[in-house]
Amino acid sequence: MSKTRILYVSQAIKPFLPESDLSRTARHLPQAIHEKGREIRVFMPRFGVINERRHQLHEVIRLSGMHLNINDTDHPLIIKVASIPTARIQVYFIDNEEYFKKKVTWLDDKDKLVASNDERSIFFARGVLETVRKLSWAPDIIHCHGWMSSLVPLYMKTLFAGDAHFENTKIITSLYDEQFEGTLNGAMSNKIAFDGIDPKMITSLKLPTTDALNSIAIEHSDALIVGSEELGAGTQAAIDNADLPTMPFTGEFNSAEIANFYDTILEGKGMAVEG
Repeated sequence: MSKTRILYVSQAIKPFLPESDLSRTARHLPQAIHEKGREIRVFMPRFGVINERRHQLHEVIRLSGMHLNINDTDHPLIIKVASIPTARIQVYFIDNEEYFKKKVTWLDDKDKLVASNDERSIFFARGVLETVRKLSWAPDIIHCHGWMSSLVPLYMKTLFAGDAHFENTKIITSLYDEQFEGTLNGAMSNKIAFDGIDPKMITSLKLPTTDALNSIAIEHSDALIVGSEELGAGTQAAIDNADLPTMPFTGEFNSAEIANFYDTILEGKGMAVEG
């Protein structure tokens, strides 16, 4: 019997970015699940603040040559990889000179949102799925962490719906109280629609707040995990209105409970886990 395959998609992972509930979970959960006998892949954006020399990032040449068209502009997709010290885990980084060269995360050095965050999120989501397809690696579960991964469920259920690599894939989204102030570029929904997605599916992104992005992810997920004790009001309302299996916040993540939750979703039991 083949191992269950879990794809982790996160906007932050410790030690590449500072510690938070999200980056800590995205660091330790894949290792714990891997040690339980599952096969994993881990992806995050290659933000410019990540020290490539210190973390020994290097380009994956066999994955070179891919390009993504974002808002009618061609962008090279660069894949880099690094290992997490003390863990037998590799992290794949989605990179592009225009989107990720500057030494910032999603905030600049004045703690203001980076103007291209909307296109960076689109590029990241599509870049992960295109890379997984090129790896010929079919995940049983995609587990998303953070608002910057929120478009992965949308693209999975639309542009990649007929792809054999994702034919039986379930999507789980973890929600955190790590939101940004304000909104991303108001043209974000038009740029997503340019990919061929029905504009009616993304009307909520005409005002792309954290809650709106989380709500889009929730709408196209198969199950949810609450990763913080408190969430934004809009995000909490979307969870409450979603008829989805949901694991409540329980403090520090319990890898055994999450592994069982994975199995429950894959078995199609559809049971909500409520506190």
